[in-house]
Amino acid sequence: MYGIETEYGIHVEGKGASDMVSEARAVVRAYRGRFAAPWNYGAESPRHDMRGFEVARLTHDATDAQFERGSAHFASATDERSDRVLPNGARLYNDHGHPEYATPECRSLQDLVAQDRAGERILFQCALERAVEGAAVTLYKNNTDFHGASYGCHEGYLASREVPFEELKAAMLPFLVTRQIYAGAGKVGVEPAVRTDCSFQLSQRADFISEEASVDTLARRPIFNTRDEPHADARRYRRVHVIVGDANMSEMATALKVGATALALRLLESGWRPNLTLQNPVKAIRDISRDPTRAWRVELEGHRTISAVDIQRVYCEEALDCLTGLPEDLRWAGEEWRRTLGLLESDPMALSDRVDWVAKLRLLDAFREEERLEWSDPMMTSLDLAYSDIDPEAGLYHGLEQDGHAARLVDDAAVERAMLTPPEDTRAAVRGAFVERFPEEIEAISWGGIALKNGSGRTVVELGITNAETSRDLAARVRRASSAREAADLLKA
Repeated sequence: MYGIETEYGIHVEGKGASDMVSEARAVVRAYRGRFAAPWNYGAESPRHDMRGFEVARLTHDATDAQFERGSAHFASATDERSDRVLPNGARLYNDHGHPEYATPECRSLQDLVAQDRAGERILFQCALERAVEGAAVTLYKNNTDFHGASYGCHEGYLASREVPFEELKAAMLPFLVTRQIYAGAGKVGVEPAVRTDCSFQLSQRADFISEEASVDTLARRPIFNTRDEPHADARRYRRVHVIVGDANMSEMATALKVGATALALRLLESGWRPNLTLQNPVKAIRDISRDPTRAWRVELEGHRTISAVDIQRVYCEEALDCLTGLPEDLRWAGEEWRRTLGLLESDPMALSDRVDWVAKLRLLDAFREEERLEWSDPMMTSLDLAYSDIDPEAGLYHGLEQDGHAARLVDDAAVERAMLTPPEDTRAAVRGAFVERFPEEIEAISWGGIALKNGSGRTVVELGITNAETSRDLAARVRRASSAREAADLLKA
């Protein structure tokens, strides 16, 4: 299973950075559908580290913290987050001045892409509601404001705890460093401003990565995040929490990014280990992103060099050769991965219908040449932002999609269903059924459980990791129940 959490960039006409916490909160509160709240923060453990300890505190970005303290509308933590758990099983909330949409748990790439796109449309509807209220809000599915701040697109993968931490980290570092060659969203310039010949780079997050591994997400951001918060049975599972990736507009890039990562994790669970160790992973992730030659060569221990394409090919070919019994979507992802790596070597621009950095580069380069602009012209940064604008009438990516220049994995009907309906084959189906039927009777809710009001006490419904058939059956029981208490009793039976 996997899911995506996307923090959206926000601009509100006439407002400054210190207003963004309250403005993001207002966007979330503009959601007009049914929802359950509050979120159960007692079920969260963000300071637990996979290395077997708990950090005293998480590192916060000093600039962001300044703006949050300066907010004119500071509220309690629960009120500030303004959590909404939606009937489709997703979570919508304010995260440090950014509206965030976390998809429900998905078993298929098609469901994940549909749920991710559903988040775009739900947030755009919120922005329209804010316009009615008098606030001109623009939301961007990207990772930087081009003024030194970054916000994340995090991925979560259910994985076996049997893979030892050190082996997991060592095997995933080369993969995550090089994955940007097909998963990068593309970016004009470099942050912070440094002397470089890079006018356009592959990844928006690469500039903000400073550690090989750490539990932090807001500062000292790592390639491999060590947060040990499985949202499941901790004796059996890890949640591999990937924070190094970009937010993708392209459905195909999203599916390939997640599919390839899921295949890499399956390889490790099968016992395979790559014979690859990067000399300096943090330097490598930036060098690959900023390489104007697109050779993308990095140094391994022992002073050997290798291309990012060849590193990815090691994982790809091993997955296709050795993993058996793959579901259809992951088999597709493996074949698409192989095809994409070949084109990245021979003709990267042929991927403009499915790789975001290629699509953005082609679009911006054509405009730049027509208008005779330098890459350093502020207009180029504005166009970069416009690529990720989620407004269907204003966003440049949406224009490509409407003109048939962007490949689709799911159709609009699937996205519209996902706005209201959870994947039926995960525990999200049960969560969504409770939210749809009994939102007023929910006292607190999280990924793994629901606390129901019960007079002077509470009834807790645990949502364990279930197979597809059980998930469908439990959700159907909840929908048929005449009360939340009856639904809870049925699930316990």
